[in-house]
Amino acid sequence: MLEVDVRHDFPGFQLAAQFEAPGGVTALFGRSGAGKTSIVRAVAGLLEADRACVRIGETVLEDTEARKRLSIPARRIGYVFQEPRLFPHMSVRANLTYSKATDQIDQVVEMLGIGDLLERRPAGLSGGEAQRVAIGRALLSNPRLLLLDEPLAALDDARKAEILPYLERLRDEADVPILYVSHSVSEIARLATTVVALKAGQVVRVGPAAEVLSDPDVAPVIGIRDAGALLSARVVRHHDDGLSELVCSGGTLWLPAVGATVGTDVRVRVEAQDVMLAQTRPAGISALNILPATVLAIREGEGPGVMVQLAAGQDRLLARVTRRSANAMGLADGWSGFAVVKSVAVASGNVSGAV
Repeated sequence: MLEVDVRHDFPGFQLAAQFEAPGGVTALFGRSGAGKTSIVRAVAGLLEADRACVRIGETVLEDTEARKRLSIPARRIGYVFQEPRLFPHMSVRANLTYSKATDQIDQVVEMLGIGDLLERRPAGLSGGEAQRVAIGRALLSNPRLLLLDEPLAALDDARKAEILPYLERLRDEADVPILYVSHSVSEIARLATTVVALKAGQVVRVGPAAEVLSDPDVAPVIGIRDAGALLSARVVRHHDDGLSELVCSGGTLWLPAVGATVGTDVRVRVEAQDVMLAQTRPAGISALNILPATVLAIREGEGPGVMVQLAAGQDRLLARVTRRSANAMGLADGWSGFAVVKSVAVASGNVSGAV
């Protein structure tokens, strides 16, 4: 269990964030200026906060009330920044072994897929390769906690797509909790076990990723255009026409070819703007995904839109519709109908391994 309670007054900004999270990837999410990096700096000991209590399991890293504050080295935290910050005069192997935890190097090299890079220098690496090496070096420092502060922010889309599968593997195989900072909803949806949503230095919501991302009250923090929910599904068949058939608690999903073997559990991110609602089961339409759904909550925004939270089986969906449509359909808590999602609306990057 990771426990964080940090309070600090900056000029014109007050940070007051408190949360608890289990193992796995705890994602700090919020817009620029929400306080994400200030929190991780306080956890790492780089920011001496006015008040802080940070625990990892039974280990107290800092407790200002008890006047206890471990030094930065004693905290044993692996910190990965936006830039890899590798030693340019050393080979990849030398960068990795700098931490002296050489007994684990084979496992880390295999996990991150950097075996063919060991004799190269950082200048000869792509951005994604260099960041994987930086993560490996942090892992080999035998950390209690990994801090990844927007590790993909400096990469283009191709390099992000290259490194994300390795981050998923890191989440699933590395026996170390990860505190992950990002302002990218797609990254958070793909990687996070727990999400801490932040706004202006305050925690708006904390909980399992699927619950937080499907909360209509969190949508303004995420951004209305980026809001969406996570469905848990299993791949049951790949068809010759390029579609994959998945089953979720609410029914069947048809998606463009999913890169996962039959029987694999996945999480599917469905954006709210791609969900249509119907009072009766539609017929004669091109959309293949039609799930029975019940309204759980409705939140009106300042503009003409309405965010609707739906139950689809055991999963939650969000739908973004106009207030006019909501009124015409009589949407209210308990309304039952159908959620409609076009197959091609779900990009391949929105389908990832289950946690």
